[in-house]
Amino acid sequence: MNINHNPTRWYGTTVVSVRKNNEVVIAADGQVTLGNTVMKANARKVRSLAGGKVITGFAGATADAFSLFERLESKLEKYSNNLMRSCVELAKDWRTDRYLRRLEAMMLVADKDVSLILSGTGDVLEPKDGLMAIGSGGNFALAAARALSDSKSKPEEIAIKSLKIAAELCIYTNENIIIEKIK
Repeated sequence: MNINHNPTRWYGTTVVSVRKNNEVVIAADGQVTLGNTVMKANARKVRSLAGGKVITGFAGATADAFSLFERLESKLEKYSNNLMRSCVELAKDWRTDRYLRRLEAMMLVADKDVSLILSGTGDVLEPKDGLMAIGSGGNFALAAARALSDSKSKPEEIAIKSLKIAAELCIYTNENIIIEKIK
């Protein structure tokens, strides 16, 4: 048993993003767990923003993630859908704002040009290979995506297969997969 596991805390998300051949997808499983109980099996943890020009997925507390979605959307409006600038500004706010600092979530965001991981510690990270994953099964999904990235599979197929592999290994991940994509 993981000594850091808190049975009164919500767990359960795996989110993966795959960028390949001018296409990007973000996919997530649907499981939400409280302790050793599955509370919901079909939660939607991905969404599109900015009229479909930006896609995002979250891991962490749901209410916190929705607060971050709203703030990111307002930053996108303020900075003319410039994703990098919007994410840097959000990360600055997230790290310095007293309310935002308490939010427990991470986000994957992407547009047609860039993919980023955002965290509450002020991180705005761009993956070197167009692959990224977060959440309880994130390392499993990322490893699977890397192994599959050289195949002829499309990004959506790689994301689905990666999440299914993560679901076989991580008890907080299931196979109810929802995908958002940009071509």
